[in-house]
Amino acid sequence: MRFLLPPWAYWEPVQWKTRKSDTDEIISNMLGWDITDFGSGDYYHQGLFLFTLRNGKPGVDKKPYAEKIMIVEEGQETPMHFHWSKMEDIINRGGGNLVLELWNSDNEGRLSGSRVVVRIDGIRREIDAGGSVVLAPGESICLEQGMYHRFYGEPESGKVLVGEVSTVNDDTSDNRFYEKAGRFPGIEEDEPPVHLLVSDYKQLDSYG
Repeated sequence: MRFLLPPWAYWEPVQWKTRKSDTDEIISNMLGWDITDFGSGDYYHQGLFLFTLRNGKPGVDKKPYAEKIMIVEEGQETPMHFHWSKMEDIINRGGGNLVLELWNSDNEGRLSGSRVVVRIDGIRREIDAGGSVVLAPGESICLEQGMYHRFYGEPESGKVLVGEVSTVNDDTSDNRFYEKAGRFPGIEEDEPPVHLLVSDYKQLDSYG
């Protein structure tokens, strides 16, 4: 899709170690490569590939926004969840179609039977609880706090390049999964990393 990443996306581990004092915003705000299977053990059935381009941290810096780019395979599910604080636009940047299943949540964090009101490219749309929205390339949807969403690439339409523009993002505490899931599952390393994941930053001193 010719979506270009910043130069540090391709740094080797030793470069991170030598530039540690200059990259505190990247490390602290968890910018960079991120891959998860949500603890499923079956990445291509339930998983997501992400790169966080920009992000702020309340009380630390002034940036109130975040941006991610993601790759979603056909039929590859990101499980049902909502965000306590983050409001986001999910954007189909190209490739196949992206399917989103939507529910409101009640005060106890359960699925609500109420109809869901969303904005698709600024146009109001109302759907039944658990109903689906299909985003074709170029289309976007705004998801408010507390709105449950599950998404996947529509089968036989091709993998999808998905953008996310949001308020600041904290994946360590802001995700409320409907069923138990692990946002940052453990990885058994069987060879040295070529590029670091955001979960690797905490052990920078062990590289190189």
